[in-house]
Amino acid sequence: MSKATSVAETLIFTAFVPSTVAGLIPSWLRRSSNVAANGLEKYAAMAVIAVGIGIYLYNAFWSFAWIAEGTPAPMAPTKTLVVHGLHRFVRNPMYIGVGCIIGGQAWLFHSRHIAIYLLLFFAIVHLFVVFYEEPALLKQFGEQYASYRRRVPRWLPRIGL
Repeated sequence: MSKATSVAETLIFTAFVPSTVAGLIPSWLRRSSNVAANGLEKYAAMAVIAVGIGIYLYNAFWSFAWIAEGTPAPMAPTKTLVVHGLHRFVRNPMYIGVGCIIGGQAWLFHSRHIAIYLLLFFAIVHLFVVFYEEPALLKQFGEQYASYRRRVPRWLPRIGL
């Protein structure tokens, strides 16, 4: 797969999966909330959303599509194990980025429904990672992934050198 193909496929994947999970569904859920944050709280919540978008875009398009010539989609994985960038600190930064987008919206719109959805999102993602993604990566990359998994935490970033 070429870099251009990887980027194009990542764009298509992003338009359907993360855009639905972090955009369409929270938008639908927030209709029940008519109280939005204002002032400093509004900008802080928007900053969380922006950080989440940045994390996702950096990892999906730079780390996965451009560098590793693959996509975040399980059906078109990378050719090499991604261990650079934010993956040096945590194994699943894209899921964390999407979670920040959802959580920022829960905060911005004071939406209990979106907050509950965020908890469900992380529960489902955790199960997917543990029972599908990690075994698939171990099968694909063997000891390289096993070593990476021992060094880098799954969810809570290890900050420092």
